[in-house]
Amino acid sequence: MSTPPTTVRDGETFVAPDDQPLVEFIREHAAAKRVVIQARQRLSGGAIQENWLLDLLIEGGPWAGARRWVLRSDALSALPASLDREQEFAVLQVVHQAGVKVPRPLWLCRDMRVHGRVFFLMEYVPGVAAGRLLSAGAGTQGRAQLAAQLGANLARLHQVRPPCAALDFLPMPTRSPALATIDAYRHYLDTLADAYPVLEWGLRWCELHAPHNGTLCLLHRDYRTGNYLASEQGLEAVLDWEFTGWGDPCEDLGWFTARCWRFTRPDLEAGGIGQLEDFLGGYHEVSPLRIERSQLHYWQVMATLRWAVIALQQGQRHLSGEEPSIELALTARLLPELELDILHMTGAEAP
Repeated sequence: MSTPPTTVRDGETFVAPDDQPLVEFIREHAAAKRVVIQARQRLSGGAIQENWLLDLLIEGGPWAGARRWVLRSDALSALPASLDREQEFAVLQVVHQAGVKVPRPLWLCRDMRVHGRVFFLMEYVPGVAAGRLLSAGAGTQGRAQLAAQLGANLARLHQVRPPCAALDFLPMPTRSPALATIDAYRHYLDTLADAYPVLEWGLRWCELHAPHNGTLCLLHRDYRTGNYLASEQGLEAVLDWEFTGWGDPCEDLGWFTARCWRFTRPDLEAGGIGQLEDFLGGYHEVSPLRIERSQLHYWQVMATLRWAVIALQQGQRHLSGEEPSIELALTARLLPELELDILHMTGAEAP
């Protein structure tokens, strides 16, 4: 299949002139007599990966009928900490089997002749992902049911514990996950020409207040509003598993509840869509772990530091010429606001 041109914008429909390799791949794995790709549309939100919605007509076999699947492959460049598509596919298989709400993973393709990059196919799940839309529509008190569902779904993920043979490519922490993260961020900052004293201050604060080693479990590491699909009925699926790893469950909880991911509703602590009590209530219905509000502050500081480091990395992808992008350039401009949040959270009034 000819790789879709990079000039295709998100949301535009595109039909490739030569889809035969992809058609054959799908026909073989679906045990079909005939497969027709009627249209493809590039989906939005792929700063690190590319996602294409495929409208398919399948004749014969167990998948016969009209199907909507998503082809997920690497973008032109990726962040250093992100998994490759083969690894992400393995993660999806494990968490899907664990009962976590995710798009059903279908097949992985390593043959570069099919798409030019390694990719996998998964079922398309309808719903709204845009963080600003979800937070703006949350109502005065937030969406209690959605917040509880998100908490319960995260608890199911956290029940996946090491060792796990299918995920043996994920490194096991040899020390405190928090301290290992601090070291990694310091190392990255040391590679940059400019100094970032607020980030250094925040890292030192996290070092001094680091929690003792606790439970190790599987983390999403980007579990937040904007990375799940929701409908009027509630949670439909969690997306974007490229940062998955082993760590402290409070890391995911802190990331979801951090102020930087509340979008238009900073007053709603549960991802800008609900009350923290509803989110933790859903979590505790499934998980035997008892997480207190006081435990989250540390990981909210760490979440803000992490987002600041990622913003710098995204900006470097643009500035280096590796992947010129207005979106990447604008992400780096978030840094002053994140630095202010860090100072507020680590000052004299900090818990």
